[in-house]
Amino acid sequence: MTFEEWLNAQEYAANTISSQLSRIDRIRRAYPDLDESFERDAFSSLLREFAYSRRDEKDGLKNPTRLLIDGNIYHSLATYRATLGRYLKYKQGDHIGIESGPAKEEADENPPDAWPGFERHMQRALRLNIGQLEANMQADDDGVERRVDSGFIDITARDATGRLVVIELKTGMAGQRAVAQILSYMGDVAAEEDTAEIRGMLVAFDFDHKAKAAAKMVPSLELVKYGFRFEFAKA
Repeated sequence: MTFEEWLNAQEYAANTISSQLSRIDRIRRAYPDLDESFERDAFSSLLREFAYSRRDEKDGLKNPTRLLIDGNIYHSLATYRATLGRYLKYKQGDHIGIESGPAKEEADENPPDAWPGFERHMQRALRLNIGQLEANMQADDDGVERRVDSGFIDITARDATGRLVVIELKTGMAGQRAVAQILSYMGDVAAEEDTAEIRGMLVAFDFDHKAKAAAKMVPSLELVKYGFRFEFAKA
């Protein structure tokens, strides 16, 4: 499977796929040994080289990579890190199978939120209707999960005031570990952006007691429930 085929399998939008292919091509031209880098340390050293925080920007540090960047170094390297993160998942074979649902005999045992690929479909739907989550909110991650040290953020957005919002999606019931996960993401983004003004939204079908108790201690974190609305049309 090629990287383009993998991106298509994840159901990214056509313009997102085009931008990802363009960026990985630029990375490959600057780093001809890209595949060797994966074999050596799974891009760990390369991702460290691509690291560039708001503090680095304020200090006027130069572009630390071999890439030619004419515009803003911080924003440019953030998008290249995201692309490299996607390429890493492709190389690791960590792709999500796209399926329409379980076999009929399995349907009674597997609710819709347990279907393979459900979280990917939920993420895609939320990106298209992110205003339902909060008025005047807009995605701010070029259509792909932002990569931070703790992992991949499902959606990074900005609210009406311009404040960054980290959004994590969970199918079914979310627990204490989900709260810890999104707090790690928020901490990483705060460090990269050199600001404590980061909000978080954990979206799930429901939350257990430990998740609710933990979230109460973090005013900048909101718990949001999703629901189902089925629509039917003749094939």
